[in-house]
Amino acid sequence: MKTIFITGASTGLGKATAKLFASKGWRVIATMRKPENETELNTIANVTLLPLDVTNVAQIKETVSKAIAIGSVDVVFNNAGYGLVGPLEGATDEQLVRQLDTNLLGVIRITQAFIPHFREKHSGLFINTTSMGGLLTFPFSSVYHATKWALEGWSESMAFELKKIGVGIKTVSPGGIKTDFINRSLELTKHPAYDQWVAKMFGALSEDTFSTAEQIAEVVYEAATDGNEKLRYPAGEDAKAMYAQRLQVGDEAFRKHMASVFLAD
Repeated sequence: MKTIFITGASTGLGKATAKLFASKGWRVIATMRKPENETELNTIANVTLLPLDVTNVAQIKETVSKAIAIGSVDVVFNNAGYGLVGPLEGATDEQLVRQLDTNLLGVIRITQAFIPHFREKHSGLFINTTSMGGLLTFPFSSVYHATKWALEGWSESMAFELKKIGVGIKTVSPGGIKTDFINRSLELTKHPAYDQWVAKMFGALSEDTFSTAEQIAEVVYEAATDGNEKLRYPAGEDAKAMYAQRLQVGDEAFRKHMASVFLAD
């Protein structure tokens, strides 16, 4: 039985991925900040819940050790994260640090903690949830994009050194997911000078093209099991279409298009 370790498994994509892999016969180690509040995953026989706040360095080491003690881990799915959205001028330093600590340093630290385990057995795979926001940008999301673009570049670089020890790394880049992300996983910065433009941006968003968490989880499963060395997996029709458009028309034309859609007067 293969084992996957998942961060951010309490809701959304993390939970959907845990359920999918469990249904495929995998052992799932599902981590979340408050596993005592979980009422669904704890009823599945081959799912183990462990506590993990990816900003807590000591807890990362403790939880990774517990996971490895349960059995050999084959895949690590770095999924925990959230979006800091709004004007940079309105962001507090606490908000900036928390966004970087969660979305970027959390992934790096989890990966670093698992590398010795994978190196010793000369196998293993890291899958990182980035976002189409790691391949292109929207207005008023600069710090969120900073973390996701950083993860894309970091993962690409890590692929070189991990390959030398028989280990893989991939990114899954979802578009919009119908998981109440806007209400549950967004933190907003505010500044009155930008209110009208921020309102226009949110007004232009539409969930009509969003994917379900289950659809994106299928892409995670594909990345975990297809056996190839492909690095990036854009996930969801909106992500695929927008990324393809950016590549086709070029950076500047795409930026002008995004401004016309989200910030038009």
